[in-house]
Amino acid sequence: MQAIKDIFRIGKGPSSSHTIAPYRACDLFLKNHKDLDHYKVELYGSLALTGKGHKTDAIIKEVLGAKADVHFCLKLDEEPRNIMIIKGYQGEKLIDTWHVESLGGGSIKINEYDSGDEREYYPHDHFDDIKAYCKANDLLLIDYILKFEPDILDYLDHCIDMMCESVKRGISKEGLLNDRLGVFRSAKGLFLEGQKSNDPDLLRMAYAYAASEENADGDIVCTAPTLGSCGVAASFVYSSLYDGGYSKDMIKKALAVGGLFANIIKKNASISGALGGCQAEIGTACALTASAITYLEGGDIDTIEYAAEVGIEHHLGLTCDPVYGLVIIPCIERNAVAILRSYDAAKLAINIARLHNHKVSFDMVVGSMRETGKMISPEFKETSLGGLALAFKEED
Repeated sequence: MQAIKDIFRIGKGPSSSHTIAPYRACDLFLKNHKDLDHYKVELYGSLALTGKGHKTDAIIKEVLGAKADVHFCLKLDEEPRNIMIIKGYQGEKLIDTWHVESLGGGSIKINEYDSGDEREYYPHDHFDDIKAYCKANDLLLIDYILKFEPDILDYLDHCIDMMCESVKRGISKEGLLNDRLGVFRSAKGLFLEGQKSNDPDLLRMAYAYAASEENADGDIVCTAPTLGSCGVAASFVYSSLYDGGYSKDMIKKALAVGGLFANIIKKNASISGALGGCQAEIGTACALTASAITYLEGGDIDTIEYAAEVGIEHHLGLTCDPVYGLVIIPCIERNAVAILRSYDAAKLAINIARLHNHKVSFDMVVGSMRETGKMISPEFKETSLGGLALAFKEED
């Protein structure tokens, strides 16, 4: 299994698959091929179908400059994988071609180049094996993580700062978020109402809105595990630090534990809305955050697993249908709903674990998630061709 650090990437919104991944791929191509006359980038799958709304062409030109031509290849395949083909030319001569797949959360696979994203850090891919290893060696989950990724907490220190910064910015801003949809920012209003009523749930929703609105506006945020679902963990972090009184060190450890469960999903199913629907993004974010909350509350390894399992199980089949290809409707609202679901999943796990052993393991749910993702039709996998996206097209 790859690094948990890759679950938490800092970058420019609005979509880790559509902005962070293309930025990284183009940056690597440019470093390997400087001073070429021009570049051609072809986008396929969700990168093409929702690339305009996600500002994929803009991020590519930010890296490659005016010498880059971006082509949206709008054919819908049965499996709408996020594929980029980058070509570099010297005059009329083709110098090199890279075939890149955006895997979700900003991770990339390049057929012709080692991006480093596929390096293995952990000897286990499934939670049952991790749990057995921990129990055999008398390890806590955080001990297991630090054994194989000893620098993760230092890395997460910066990620927590970025999450908190995105929430602070978001709850301070007002005004129009997107003119095409006519959507205005809501985080500040929710925050003020939450303060007035002293309602922790409303405050948490405000924090989720804040980070998500910053993401939708193309600002710098942190994936957890994606940018489209960044508001869930950001809300947990900000709430725990500023309202809950937890130390930053404890929150770092909790986030690492949550990242482990997201990493297992990434390995065995998907965190990409283009491959698995929104269950892969918001569902994974909920599992990540529910397990982090449970760790922070002192849950043991079985209870933490239970929380993660509840978090993903009740998002199975959730479709990805962004209106106009924008990470606004229904994405921002889903972040606010998912943060409350994360706390509910943690509360249920902590209390019901005292009553009986749960029958459904985390690995079982991840397997079901993988199969469910395969069965979701392409129209509901970040293509903006079904669901709410289609309803809005009918209104145009």
